[in-house]
Formats: sequence, C-alpha cells, structure tokens
Amino acid sequence: MTSTAISAQGSTLSVSGATGAAKAITGLALGYPTIVTSAAHGFSNGDIVTFAALAGNTTLNGVTAVIKNVTVNTYAVDVDTTGGAAYTNGGTATPVTWTPIGNLNNFKGFDGQANEIDKTNLSSTAKEFMLGLQDFGHFTFDVDKDFTDPGQLACDAAKRAGTLKQFKLTLPNAKTATFSGYVKNSPLDGGVDQILKTTGVSLRITGDVVYA
Repeated sequence: MTSTAISAQGSTLSVSGATGAAKAITGLALGYPTIVTSAAHGFSNGDIVTFAALAGNTTLNGVTAVIKNVTVNTYAVDVDTTGGAAYTNGGTATPVTWTPIGNLNNFKGFDGQANEIDKTNLSSTAKEFMLGLQDFGHFTFDVDKDFTDPGQLACDAAKRAGTLKQFKLTLPNAKTATFSGYVKNSPLDGGVDQILKTTGVSLRITGDVVYA
C-alpha cells in the first residue's frame, strides 16, 4: 500500500494580534453549518471572525467563530441557524489578525484526556465509569530564539501578562487547527557550539480545538 504520510515541513504556527478590517456580508444560508456570503473576503480556513449588524437573522450577531470551507466569496461557521428567521441584509465579520511565530522547529500537542467519572454504586457488579469533558491539554513547540521576531515577542508578552491568546497551526496540506491558550513558559537554552533556542514553550489549551 502506498504511504499517505504527510511531511511536517512547511508547517506554521501563528498567534493572534489586533482585529483586522471588517468585511461586509451579503448573504446567509441557514443551517448547520451556516454558510456566509461575503464577496472577495480574503479569509482563510482557521481564521477567527466576530459577527455584527446582521438583519433578519440575528443569531450570529456578537458570535466569535472559526471559519472553514472557504471559497472566494463564501465560508462556513459551525453555528446552527436551522429554522431561524430569514437573513435580510447587512452585517459584518471582523477578523483576528495573525502573527507567524518565526523559526519554528518542531511541535507536539493536543495531549489531554477526559477525566474518568466513577459512577459505580452498590448495585454495580463491576466498576462503572463515564467520561467527563474533553481536555485538549497542552501544545508545546521549540523555536530558534529571535529577540526581534514579532510572533515570539507576542508569546513572551502574553506569558508576562497572563493573557489568553488564539493560535492557528497550519499544516502543509492546508489543514488548520485553531485554539485558545495561555503561554505558560518561555525557556531560553544555550550551550557550547549551539545556537540559542527556546525549547518546550508550553501553551495550556482552554476550550475546543477547531479543525478546518
């Protein structure tokens, strides 16, 4: 059987920055997912947008969501608008901007696991369990240290301030994983005849990981 392995070379990791320019919405196809029409929006799979000012169907107003299934003029969000009022006009989607984290060497993550909830009682004939909420755990990565790289600086600032940030991992096959997390550490490693590295940067994931 021919291998379907995917090279990791070309993968990128980006951290959220300021909000970008709002894009006008001209249509909404209700359902799950909801399909949004926005001419030449310029978004990519895995981007995060916040909706406002839609008329008719207002379900998306104030919602922040990860977009997927991108075409030139449309994209989808995993928000259920089935059976709602018809869209009439207007609306905007304001994106989060992304800053690439430079000199990425390797990554590993999504290593969490759900808690086991013991539901055994006196009528049980063996131990009985159910799973609790999913936990995506941590995402760790290494970089060659660059004290001027905007992405690395953004991570350092988020660690210092304890700020929740969004991250987007983009793989060479264009698949993305978008998630929120806290930067827990940012160690500096050096040695004889070695370059400076930041090894084992740990992001504590909070909430869901959205694949697109």
